[in-house]
Amino acid sequence: MKRPGSISSPILRTVEAALLLVSAIFLILHAFHLSADFPNHSPWMDWAKYTDEGWYGDGAIRHFQRGHWYVPGDFNPAAALPVWPLLEAALFRFTGVSLTAARGLTVAIFGLILAASYLLLRRWQNPAATPEQTPDQKPAKTLAPAIAVLLLAVSPFCYVFTRMAILEPLLILLTLLALLAASYATPVQGIEPISVRARLRQAIPILALGLLLPLMVLTKTTAIFLFPAIGWILWARAEYRIRPFLRLALTAAALAAVTWIAYYALIIRPHFLDDYRYLFSANGYTGITPATALSVLGDTITDGLWIGNILYPLALLAAFSALILHPRLLRNPLIPALLLWAAGYTFFLAYHNNLQPRYYLVLAVPLTLLIPIVFSTLWTSAQPSLSPLRRLATASIVAVLAVLTVTDARQTLHYVRTPDYTFTSAAAQIREIVSADHTHNPLILSISGSNLSLMTGLPSICDDFGTMDLAVRVRAYHPGWYVAWNQVDDDKMDALTPIYHLQRVAAFPAMDDPERNLLILYRLDPAIPGTTPRHHRKPPIPRLLQTNFGQQPSPIQLEH
Repeated sequence: MKRPGSISSPILRTVEAALLLVSAIFLILHAFHLSADFPNHSPWMDWAKYTDEGWYGDGAIRHFQRGHWYVPGDFNPAAALPVWPLLEAALFRFTGVSLTAARGLTVAIFGLILAASYLLLRRWQNPAATPEQTPDQKPAKTLAPAIAVLLLAVSPFCYVFTRMAILEPLLILLTLLALLAASYATPVQGIEPISVRARLRQAIPILALGLLLPLMVLTKTTAIFLFPAIGWILWARAEYRIRPFLRLALTAAALAAVTWIAYYALIIRPHFLDDYRYLFSANGYTGITPATALSVLGDTITDGLWIGNILYPLALLAAFSALILHPRLLRNPLIPALLLWAAGYTFFLAYHNNLQPRYYLVLAVPLTLLIPIVFSTLWTSAQPSLSPLRRLATASIVAVLAVLTVTDARQTLHYVRTPDYTFTSAAAQIREIVSADHTHNPLILSISGSNLSLMTGLPSICDDFGTMDLAVRVRAYHPGWYVAWNQVDDDKMDALTPIYHLQRVAAFPAMDDPERNLLILYRLDPAIPGTTPRHHRKPPIPRLLQTNFGQQPSPIQLEH
């Protein structure tokens, strides 16, 4: 029997098809202009656009360009985070190494994120309205999955970061797949023998989960902050009983632990332990302290507006509604799981205290999914009639969602229509200059060297990160060129001038950050005999004043 005020199934299917069609169109738009710059003058100033696409794919890039993925003493994150470079290597075998191929892989992953989000919401849609319903029963039809997919597809925030060949999109996809696997986990019932088919049906989700968990960690180690969300879904599938939950969780955890320990014991510890440790020490320069805790927490929460000026407050309202106004909504296990996902990664962001916009992509997906799954209960209520206040709330939410969709779509279309190619253009000109000079080693030294290798095929080493000191690395590999942004930092100059004379060859305007908007190419000529390396005069340090208690310092004492 159709509930009063509900929408008939044919109309519902038509609206859902229309929403998914628009989502598919915007997904296709993600694949346009793949070699373009990260949108200049956008609200998101993230230095990952200068470095990360090369750094975290370096294992694959070097494998095909040099014949080996590992460069001793340089920055080798693939040792600790091998999943993404392995995927890129599989792709590069067919496409060759290119920025377009790497970003195309990320766009494909975003398409899978949309599909996994739709399936996850379909799996758990609307059991809060009918508490006795389980996801194994046929759910009431709702537009929540299609709305969630549409909000993700038109989001300009998702557009700019899911077109970059970085780790976060793959981490999100693996998390969604882990939640889906947990959603199909089934505890053993009774002691009666069951068929082989039923046994496989019980085993496959747990086996999948046991493999997905280490893949998440080997994609990005911050994945451990997302494990509570997956555990909550298992807890719900065990009907909130301890013993069935332990049977499910311990089996998956044991398989995950064995997989990760095997990788660490067989590959990392005997061969790449220094590189593994260095990845964590290189990221340990920030952190929260008791003195900064409140300000960092405030910044972590307010910076969520990067996700969207409308979407983020709406997501916070959805979370507030589920936790405070309508706790009944928490009967749907997916809602607490999404809240745990968001809370867990927010804790990491605050703890790490390095608030970069790209990190918030991992928050954007659960918060976006939370909006339709919470507010859809307004128009799928089992009550025979809606109160005027509820009708007003429903109309308001629908209006806000419409405005959100239109404004986000408009901004995304603007980025699609106005691509810039300043970075790739500069890289191409650098390649021409380096390739034309046969007297110097084509090896480039630069913080953006890996990105340049991805775009040009020129070999590179990093001037900022590496297990060797920069001066030692330079003497070991003898780069012929140095590429800097805007200026040569003092520590780089100190490492280079003992053996090189830096000859400025060209400069190319690129990107929009005031501190990194001019790409300068230096040729590294041998140091001129008889010249002494540049020494930087240390600033004078005043001596401590020595006075008796209550005595004022004399004018002579104040001269430093």
